[in-house]
Amino acid sequence: MNAIHISSFAPAKAKGKTKPAPEDFDLYCTAISALQWRKNGGKITMCCDSFYEEFYRAAGLCELWDDINVCVADDLEGIDPVMFWAGGKLLALRSVNAPIVMLDTDFIVWKNPAFGGEIIAAHREDISDGIYPPLSYFKTSGHILPDFSEDVLPLNTAFLYIPDEDFKEFYTTQAIAFMKSAEKGGDFLKYMVFAEQRLCAMCAEFTGTPVKTLLDKDALFFPQADFTHLWGAKQAMRDYPELRLDFLNRCRERIKRDFPDYAYICGAIDSL
Repeated sequence: MNAIHISSFAPAKAKGKTKPAPEDFDLYCTAISALQWRKNGGKITMCCDSFYEEFYRAAGLCELWDDINVCVADDLEGIDPVMFWAGGKLLALRSVNAPIVMLDTDFIVWKNPAFGGEIIAAHREDISDGIYPPLSYFKTSGHILPDFSEDVLPLNTAFLYIPDEDFKEFYTTQAIAFMKSAEKGGDFLKYMVFAEQRLCAMCAEFTGTPVKTLLDKDALFFPQADFTHLWGAKQAMRDYPELRLDFLNRCRERIKRDFPDYAYICGAIDSL
């Protein structure tokens, strides 16, 4: 199965950064995510903008992926990069062919699920006004959503498998149109997760496309054997240096043990 990782510098650039500077634990997780996907028998492409292509080449990390595809516009095609910091994911997904897996760089798949005609997402999420408000909350200009149900639970898209081109086209068209038409203001988190996660579930329900998930939303904090998602652990590593060091050492050991031909990646990451 083909998969994509995605990197976009636009959100960081909009906040004053001059060049990509991923954190070490992010790069180690990205490396293992890509290498493990290939070990599982799939191919994986890094979809990025010109800034990240230059970064990965200069850092000596390009061989983590089967290919690098510069398919994310540096300016996100006019989408507000602060309001929609993950907008690059939808642009990248639009540009590739289904069936396809969109995989966050902080998500590792140790054992592939069975791929078929169903959408597969990481897990469902509960609806609450704090994160997923009613549709009336959103202000847009020039784009009207179809008659979507507000009852369907959003899909966490840290892992997202899309089985067919028609659904991919419908979902990305709706999401990108929403982001481009959104009036700046309100809670940016609510706008971003609506565009990426709630719209995915709404589009699936609207088109009658079946959905399954890797994890039960009520069991996310129990140990998992088939998947690893750094998620909130990233902030913990920022706050507690000993956790960060332990994670980095475990990543180094994993790469040297399971992917000895890529042991040099450890030096490349550490040198950054």
